[in-house]
Amino acid sequence: MKVVFACAGTGGHVNPAIAIARIILEHNKDTEILFIGTKNGLENKLVANAGFDIKHISTGKLIRSFTLKNFKALFDTYKGIGDSKKIISEFKPDLIIGTGGYICGPVMLAAKKLKVPYMLHESNAFPGVSVKLLAGNASCVMLGFDDAKKRLKRKENLVYTGTPAKFNKESFAKLDSSMCKKELGLENIDRKIILVMCGSQGAKKINETIVDMLNKYLSDKYYIILVTGENSYEQIKESLIRIEKEKNIDLNRYVKLEKFIYDMDKMYKAVDMCITRAGAMTITELSITKKPAILIPLPSAAENHQFYNAKVLENIGGANILEQKDLSAKLLNKTILDMLQNGNIDKMSENMKNINNNDVEEKIYKCINEILKEKV
Repeated sequence: MKVVFACAGTGGHVNPAIAIARIILEHNKDTEILFIGTKNGLENKLVANAGFDIKHISTGKLIRSFTLKNFKALFDTYKGIGDSKKIISEFKPDLIIGTGGYICGPVMLAAKKLKVPYMLHESNAFPGVSVKLLAGNASCVMLGFDDAKKRLKRKENLVYTGTPAKFNKESFAKLDSSMCKKELGLENIDRKIILVMCGSQGAKKINETIVDMLNKYLSDKYYIILVTGENSYEQIKESLIRIEKEKNIDLNRYVKLEKFIYDMDKMYKAVDMCITRAGAMTITELSITKKPAILIPLPSAAENHQFYNAKVLENIGGANILEQKDLSAKLLNKTILDMLQNGNIDKMSENMKNINNNDVEEKIYKCINEILKEKV
């Protein structure tokens, strides 16, 4: 069996593709897998680290206003169809899977011309432009959120599978909270622990708000693990040192800085709640771990899809949304304290059980296997 994956741009598109590729290999070790991406995208690093081969095509992103750049985007997309046809003709895949992003356009158009079946996986609650345009001709569209069904026209090829994460509910349940805290150096923290995630590149506004909150509203009710991102770590560290000198306090009692977290499952097990953006993978992880959250959607996200992702958890009572335009140290501190009162976070965690994220891997493989059987 041979399978091609089309994904590019962000980890939200690439990581689900890698996870689905691994699901296929778990069931069929002889499967040959090839990724199609762009020359300079994040997919190159992520795919290579995962041990898969990748080939490149040209593609263009259309801007939703009249601009000469759209002519180049159309030219690059047209060229990308030719690039894709060449790769597909040489590799001869049985199936092509797209996980979102503009690269899906030329790859899936080429697949249609060559009569190779394709399917899509949409991680977000609000489907992206590419998925909306390509869903009608897809053999199957797997959805990360059931909420996405109402935003796609054709219904009969939609299947709610969930989004595969780096860990699942079963493996997470086996982790011991005390052991995870000890391994992460948190065993002596006697307060509620809040994980603040700013992404690999760092969310400037969230980082700055946490620093301001530590400057103005130190609280003995909670302890913060601030994952700043690689680019913001040194700047945030200097800001906290400056606050320590001005106030003559030891902020190590209130906050721990990290550039990046590698063992996310263990970190989730150790903490009580989270403050984070609302990317599809983050929402998936929160739903698996049942961690209450304050969600701050990225306002520049395409189609404002992070807001719709966040609404999925807010609507079931598992999270509170703070929009970035309203974000302040005072509001964030108040929201945290409100959530920590009267066992509110325990109730919110219980509410998260209303999300069905069981057997995600099996549901995805079942969809793939059914398409392959149809081809035979």
